[in-house]
Amino acid sequence: MGEMHVAVLGSGSWGTALTILLARNGHCVTLLGRNEEEIRDLRETRENHRYLSGFTIPENATFSMLGQDALDVEMTVVAVPSGAVRDIVSRIRGNHPLVVVAAKGLEAHSSKLMTEVVAEALPGAETGVLSGPNLAVEIAKGIPTVAVAAYRSREAAERVRDAFNCPSFRVSVSDDVVGVELAGALKNVLAIGGGMSDGLGFGDNTKGAFLSRGLMEMARIGSAMGARAETFLGPAGVGDLFATAVSRLSRNYRLGRALGEGRTLEQALAELGQVAEGVPTSEAVGQLARIHGVDLPVFMAVEAVLKGLVSPQKAVALLMERTVKMDDFIG
Repeated sequence: MGEMHVAVLGSGSWGTALTILLARNGHCVTLLGRNEEEIRDLRETRENHRYLSGFTIPENATFSMLGQDALDVEMTVVAVPSGAVRDIVSRIRGNHPLVVVAAKGLEAHSSKLMTEVVAEALPGAETGVLSGPNLAVEIAKGIPTVAVAAYRSREAAERVRDAFNCPSFRVSVSDDVVGVELAGALKNVLAIGGGMSDGLGFGDNTKGAFLSRGLMEMARIGSAMGARAETFLGPAGVGDLFATAVSRLSRNYRLGRALGEGRTLEQALAELGQVAEGVPTSEAVGQLARIHGVDLPVFMAVEAVLKGLVSPQKAVALLMERTVKMDDFIG
């Protein structure tokens, strides 16, 4: 497709990586941030020294403070932490007809999907989600991967696909917005659990058992919310889960590993220095489980550890003591 004018909300590692990708694809990109010092540094050096150092941002990207100027763009990418989405989106000015939610989380107090939050803030926009096994550093490096663009309108999904598609980033389309978005949010909780397993010194068998049962729980709550179970077996589900739950590039994995090694949540978050979406999402998943009457023991175990109710060791022991039922494995 031809050149588009794109706004990217969020000057963290993820927003920067997507800015680099879109600019390399020939689009005119405006990266919007909240920190004046960071925006000034981006303008002067064309590098995000704080969150994604070592990568030069192409010349067809510009940088601006959020809410400073009214932007009439063809596509808006939301790449801020889920807890900030409602506030950030409500502050943007101008025309934003097509919105791509790249934030992977749930709104903590309401358990709403990010597309729901954006639709409330921008009711006239065509809103969908882009998700998959997409670690920011690897995107910036141009390492091959895939993603899924999910919209209720196939035309909108194809426009997003065409904007992001390149030899190293292949995008497929879907109309299962709930499934694609829920998979991207929930795998962060499981990634914390995968990190905890490694931090406790357990082997690959333990992590494989934990993640496979967690994947079935993802599909179970997804089905209860109207998603298609097969979505969780694709790039947005098992693909993103595998990339996030085993990689030291993953913030959620690193947080979980620190917990498994004995740090408190406060210590682990301080070491991380960035947002780990799995923490607020864990509590939101618990709310969804209760609303929909779905049993999610793996997710509840991670939530219990994060709330300080049990130790990581005790959480594993409780899961192993749980009576195994056939539907733990067939959904």
